[in-house]
Amino acid sequence: MGLSGRSTGMSVLSCEQLPVRAASNMKVISLGGNPNVGKSTLFNSLTGLKQHTGNWPGKTVAIAQGIYRHRDTDYMLVDIPGTYSLMANSEEEKIARDFICFGNPDAAVIVTDATCLERNLNLVLQTIEITPKVVVCVNLLDEAKKKRIDIDLNALSGQLGVPVVGTSARTGAGLEELVDAVHDIACGITISSPVRIIYEDVIEEAVSIVESIVNDIIKDKLNSRWVALMLIEGDEELISSLKTYTDCDLTAYEDLADKLIEVKERLNKAGIDQDSLRDRVVSQIVKTAEITAAKAITYNNKKYNSTDRRLDRILTSKSFGIPIMICLLGIIFWITITGANYPSSKISDLLFWIEDKLTAFCSGANAPSWVHGLFVMGIYRTVAWVVSVMLPPMAIFFPLFTLLEDFGYLPRVAFNLDKYFKKACAHGKQALTMCMGFGCNAAGIIGCRIIDSPREKLIAMITNNFVPCNGRFPTLIAIITMFFAGVIPGPFQSAVSTIILTGVIVLGVAMTMLISGLLSKTILKGLPSSFILELPPYRRPQIGRVIVRSVLDRTLFVLARAVVAAAPAGAIIWIMANINIGGLSLLTHCASFLNPFARLMGLDGYILMAFILGFPANEIVVPIIIMSYMAEASILEMGSLTELKELLVMHGWTWVTAVCTMLFSLMHWPCGTTCLTIRKESGSLKWTAVSILVPTAAGMILCFIFANAARLFGAL
Repeated sequence: MGLSGRSTGMSVLSCEQLPVRAASNMKVISLGGNPNVGKSTLFNSLTGLKQHTGNWPGKTVAIAQGIYRHRDTDYMLVDIPGTYSLMANSEEEKIARDFICFGNPDAAVIVTDATCLERNLNLVLQTIEITPKVVVCVNLLDEAKKKRIDIDLNALSGQLGVPVVGTSARTGAGLEELVDAVHDIACGITISSPVRIIYEDVIEEAVSIVESIVNDIIKDKLNSRWVALMLIEGDEELISSLKTYTDCDLTAYEDLADKLIEVKERLNKAGIDQDSLRDRVVSQIVKTAEITAAKAITYNNKKYNSTDRRLDRILTSKSFGIPIMICLLGIIFWITITGANYPSSKISDLLFWIEDKLTAFCSGANAPSWVHGLFVMGIYRTVAWVVSVMLPPMAIFFPLFTLLEDFGYLPRVAFNLDKYFKKACAHGKQALTMCMGFGCNAAGIIGCRIIDSPREKLIAMITNNFVPCNGRFPTLIAIITMFFAGVIPGPFQSAVSTIILTGVIVLGVAMTMLISGLLSKTILKGLPSSFILELPPYRRPQIGRVIVRSVLDRTLFVLARAVVAAAPAGAIIWIMANINIGGLSLLTHCASFLNPFARLMGLDGYILMAFILGFPANEIVVPIIIMSYMAEASILEMGSLTELKELLVMHGWTWVTAVCTMLFSLMHWPCGTTCLTIRKESGSLKWTAVSILVPTAAGMILCFIFANAARLFGAL
């Protein structure tokens, strides 16, 4: 399908991407664990501001590196993707397993959730099979205490044969003991004797036969017993990774191949084929986890999770799940709409005051008019527009959305929408990537890495643009306010705007599912895959941390990318508006050429041209329309929405034009940043082109149907 390991984050394990020891005594520590166990909180608590995230934004499949110092030793902590398993069924599992195997960490810390420890022990046991240098961090002890769950850490350590430390990362409790244990393991002070998982006799015999040969080949590079088991299971990913990172090609050894054939025949005679072998291995790991947990955990309150279950009966119910989800989305939009107006106007005033100073400077320096026009009226003014329009809504939207994520609600959204995506032959996790698209479609595309199936991953990428990003909200909100909510008395305008905007979003979600179904039945045929979706415990969000991290990691990151795209767009817009041919600007000539086609969709040539020129950044579509209608040589802003509506109506806008413009804004080609991200993530120009054509075709068809229906009934 064009997807590659490099495009999905595997390049983190290339030689140049592996953690680099800044000094000979620096230790590298991998930090792993299931999703939603507080791993990121622990990482931030230990490393503070000394962090660096590679080319994989978003915590789902990002590998972040941070440095901390303990006992005169520097440690590089590598936050590998959260995953439930190391079976290499998904990109997260591949990245996590390959780093533990080939990243040469001096110790591996596995973070677990004290409130659901038994389930987390599966990953612990799988890691122990790979390396003995493991420290188990039992996090969220404070929550376990509230639920009256007692954990005997010493007994657990004795069962596992590795150090076990209890922590509450939010409060910092236990972190000193954790770094002490990591130091002792990494420096060889503590030598672990991990528990050995004993499989059925026939499997153990097969493993011992293959292990004797594997041990001679790989030496001390990996645990030969574990490698032998994976080879018997037919793990092609491990063979490929060994060849990539250690130059050890196991397929080149004929005696190993002969032994593998021999043991597989033995297993087949015992009624164990390749699929049932993995099932039996996993079952034994689960059974070992159950036995281990039973000897270390005491539940003093059998109803410890009753509150979570009561909430889930409401938030994930067939009757209330979807309506509550839509209401929460509407509340977030209402807060974003009402809260962004004032700071947006103030930022705009500041930036355009700076523009006046730049104009005065150019005048005083006798700069050529084209220099002032290109750099100040073109590039700077466009960038100022993007910043003033994007920053306030993102600074409100991202923290609110992250609070829902921190609370544990987003997995419930995926649960509610899973059956609908399944009907469309798509993946339930697409609901999460769709949610990411509300902030930025490029972030949503990157989030598609959490989907295991390449086919379903491509469907999620192609349809992500049907969810409007933060850059399209200003256009939608302005049109809704001018042509629909503006007729409502003042106090209720925001509420009406929110309801209509939420309706537009619901339409986008419906189109996502519709197009996903069409793709599944045409160019991307296939059955939906199954997946495990954990509903984590509800937790009180860390408001301060959420605000800081969402602003730094999401808001400013997305804003910077938008500014980079908007700057050259500003130059192009100014040039097109100032180059005259036959008394008319190049912009006017292009709009006139597009006008007949645009009229069929209920638009006009200037509107369609504004969308084309807005390719680098959706925020500048409305300013380009204003500039075009006023025949000015630079991008403009009206003094109020009332003035803007008068201008639009003067140039032929009706409510039908407004609806068609909203529909095309909702469904048209992705912005430049998103297209580049699709190209990088898919590794294919073909699928990038499909991702552009599919939403654009859908938008054109929908606009054409609506506009001509309106003409038929005399509304246009």
